[in-house]
Amino acid sequence: MHMADLGDIGLHWREDGNPHGAPIVFANSLGTDLRIWDKVVARLPGQYRILRYDMRGHGLSDCPPPPYSMGALVRDVERLLDQLEVRDAVFVGLSVGGMVAQGLAVKRLDLVRAMVLSNTAAKIGTKETWEDRVAAVKSGGLESLADGIMEKWFTAELRATPELRLWRNMVTRSPEQGYIGTCQAIAGTDFYTPTSGLTLPTLAIAGSEDGSTPPDLVRETAGLVRGSEFHLIRRSGHIPCVERPDDYTERLMEFLTAIGH
Repeated sequence: MHMADLGDIGLHWREDGNPHGAPIVFANSLGTDLRIWDKVVARLPGQYRILRYDMRGHGLSDCPPPPYSMGALVRDVERLLDQLEVRDAVFVGLSVGGMVAQGLAVKRLDLVRAMVLSNTAAKIGTKETWEDRVAAVKSGGLESLADGIMEKWFTAELRATPELRLWRNMVTRSPEQGYIGTCQAIAGTDFYTPTSGLTLPTLAIAGSEDGSTPPDLVRETAGLVRGSEFHLIRRSGHIPCVERPDDYTERLMEFLTAIGH
């Protein structure tokens, strides 16, 4: 485990694989931390430099008081990658992590040579839906939302196993201030115009039973990036890297091979 001191915030990050290999950066979703990528990282060949980090307000990273902006989330990882001397990375972002990927690609193409937009969109939900989510957290805590979140994240198949408790616990133990701040960042984000100007290699991944970012929403976002690819993972919800890691890693490797990474 490592903590990067970025001045106004500390970010927890982890490196696996070959420190001199081609870099792949993974970004987590709302209410999770870098462990959502464990199963995929374990399946990747050791030739890559694999970097993961916890977004502000999540995992072991610092949790400044809300509100957060998407610009701050993008700037956090921009500074992290600069500090770690990373260039030309494939950036794999899930949900809000995929929004960060879009923002970083628009801002710093020297850092991002390709994107994997997983279970995400250029715009997720409405300002009103996120304001309602924030109000619910403030009144009832994350515990009050946990069961509904699990239904959107996972299929009935996974929810019937003991593994569900791991992910439910991850959500309920997330810092509420970090969760609220990230909701506010998502609420204020509409990347339709900037993302439509991107031309870098892009793979969009959706889960057939995703209740948070349905396949049609992910497909629409993929359509903004010229030459992008879209892939649907069957029997999966919002977190396919957890639920279908073999399928996820296989498709990721096909993409990496195709772009010569």
